This record gives sequence, C-alpha cells and structure tokens, in this order.
Amino acid sequence: INTGISGGEMNNNLCLKAYRLLKKDFRDLPEIKMHLHKTIPVGAGLGGGSADAAFTLSLLNKEYNLNITFQTLSVYALQLGSDCPFFLINKPGIATGRGEILEEINCSLSGYKILIINPGIHISTKELFEKISPTIPEKNIKEIIQLPVETWRNDLVNDFEKIVFSKYPEIKDIKEKLYNQDAVYASMTGTGSTVFGIFNANDEIKINVEKGYLYRWIEKLH
Repeated sequence: INTGISGGEMNNNLCLKAYRLLKKDFRDLPEIKMHLHKTIPVGAGLGGGSADAAFTLSLLNKEYNLNITFQTLSVYALQLGSDCPFFLINKPGIATGRGEILEEINCSLSGYKILIINPGIHISTKELFEKISPTIPEKNIKEIIQLPVETWRNDLVNDFEKIVFSKYPEIKDIKEKLYNQDAVYASMTGTGSTVFGIFNANDEIKINVEKGYLYRWIEKLH
C-alpha cells in the first residue's frame, strides 16, 4: 500500500489498519494510494482518528464494491476502536456496550451554532479511563438530550471534566469563558482537551483565547 500520509508511526495509523483489516478477508483489494488531510488535533477528544478509520472502511467498501453490510462493517470498526462504529452512522446517537450498540436519536440543534476551542493539550484517553469512577446519573442521558438545550447545563455532565480540570485548569477556564459569553450549554468533548459551547445562531460572540489555541465555529447545524 502506498500512502500520502505523513507523521506518526505507520503501524499505528488507523487508516492503514482499516485497509489491512479488510485486506485480510478481501484478497483482491488492490494496493492503493491514500492521502489523509488531517485538521483535527491529536488527543483532542474529537474522535479524529476513529472517524478517519470508520470513513476509510466505508470508502473502501463503496469504492471497490465489497458489498459489506453495515452490521459487518461495524464489527470491523469495533476492532479499530470502541467509538469507530459511531462514525459509520455519523449522526446523534446513544452508544452502549463497548460503543458498538448504537441507537439513533432525534437531537436537533437547528437555530444554534457551536464554538470549538482546543488549547493544544494532548490528553491520554487510556490514563483517564484508568482514573474514572463511573456513577449512574440521576437522570437518563437519553431523556436529558431530548429536552431543550437550555435545560442541559445542570443535568448533562461529562464525568471526565473533574479529573481533567484539576490537572489542567486552563481547560476549565475555557468552559467558564464560554458560559460568561452566554453559551446555552458548554462542555469538554469526551476525554478532552477540546471544549465546545452552544450559542444561539444570532449571537455575536468574541472570546479572547490564548495564542495557539484552535478556535472554530460550526454554524450549519440541523
């Protein structure tokens, strides 16, 4: 396999792993040239690598007419990462099990826009999962996210924030800045270090962030 991917260890690249996983069962899959234009920071809690892997599986399946069913493709994806099956659907959903049991849900953010800020801090997912003490929330997450976004602030909690904020107070500071600018809801993404804020689409927001931080608006929401 020829590749235009640069950076990182070849054996750890999820796109290449996805290709090799399919190649085991589909011997006629030809050698390809693969180029990844990556704009999501590593260790940002945005699922960048997992999304790359999932879309590689989907693209190879479609491009070479492998006729792999969605269920089987999910099995392949799960071998690459617990959250990879989610990106095959790429729609709002509730994940259980290891991440492979997915239920699509209605969660419209029409009328809102999202600001994403990443401070450039690499967070070890493995380390956080070793430290987390899961608890059963008073309210079911599925019920919470189907209520108006304005109600999420007190009920929709990322359990990883407590651990991350104690070690990296600058990440906590980002969340506080978003709420100070009247974010409807703000949270760290996954295990971090990215933080996002949901704002009304017509709000004019200007937040001072440190030099080198990733700062990006997402405005076409459904």
